[in-house]
Amino acid sequence: MSVKKRERPEAAPGPGSDAPFEASLERLTGIVEKLENGELGLEESLALFEEGVRLARAAQSRLDAAEKRVEELIAADEDGNPVSRELEPE
Repeated sequence: MSVKKRERPEAAPGPGSDAPFEASLERLTGIVEKLENGELGLEESLALFEEGVRLARAAQSRLDAAEKRVEELIAADEDGNPVSRELEPE
């Protein structure tokens, strides 16, 4: 008889983390795969779900900020001239 090792959620980058967006997205994808597998217990599933929600919210926040920066970069005045102004560093 084999005993299945219980999986523990790995530490993930938080919303204020400097971890690359891609690393957070990869971790989120891994969480979804584990949850869809359906082999985790309730507590492990709940912990992974909570981590996934945090990662998804942080990712959405980063995407929103990136979209705002792009909009500022391509902004034009009413005559179609580019609007230039300094951007705040992140």
